[in-house]
Amino acid sequence: MNAISNLSLTTKLVLTALLVVLFGSLMDSGDPVTQLTSRQPSPVNQGSDYGMTGFTLTIMDEDGHPARVITGKEMTHYEEDDRTEMISPNAHFIKDQQETWVITSQHGQTHGKGELILLTDDVIITRKNNDDIKLRTDKLNINTQKNTAYTDSAVNITSPYGETQSVGLHATLDEKLMNLHSRVKGHYDAPPTE
Repeated sequence: MNAISNLSLTTKLVLTALLVVLFGSLMDSGDPVTQLTSRQPSPVNQGSDYGMTGFTLTIMDEDGHPARVITGKEMTHYEEDDRTEMISPNAHFIKDQQETWVITSQHGQTHGKGELILLTDDVIITRKNNDDIKLRTDKLNINTQKNTAYTDSAVNITSPYGETQSVGLHATLDEKLMNLHSRVKGHYDAPPTE
């Protein structure tokens, strides 16, 4: 005889009811990531196979050094089309073990392994340790393999001494070069002399 058979019928019924309630609550709870995203509805968490909140991703170069560090509020992956969407991504591009560019936006999207990233909604590019110069646009395509950035949208560049507007931009992040495409106009004031 086992220990269960020695219990009274009432005790067996109570234990069975407790197991049913416990099993039911376990089935409802799911995994912790799903719980967090289901309580905070957003356009990027419907039908996903996994997600993270408060994430940090570090992408290494061929020598094993960090090449990019991406943080954000929420990241969600969709298995159906291998799409990853991010809310409030913040990307730090690193070259020679020093941060060179910082790119932020309200939303980001990529497919597959993330070679191409589309950033949208209040995209801001600044240089590390020099956020006096800011480039703003509403859409930016980043090629992470070539470290280039491209947009055909309006671009606004501000600095302490002036402002430039353009439609379209191509930037080579490694070489710190920017090519403004069309309708370029701006004004600059000479820096004060001492």
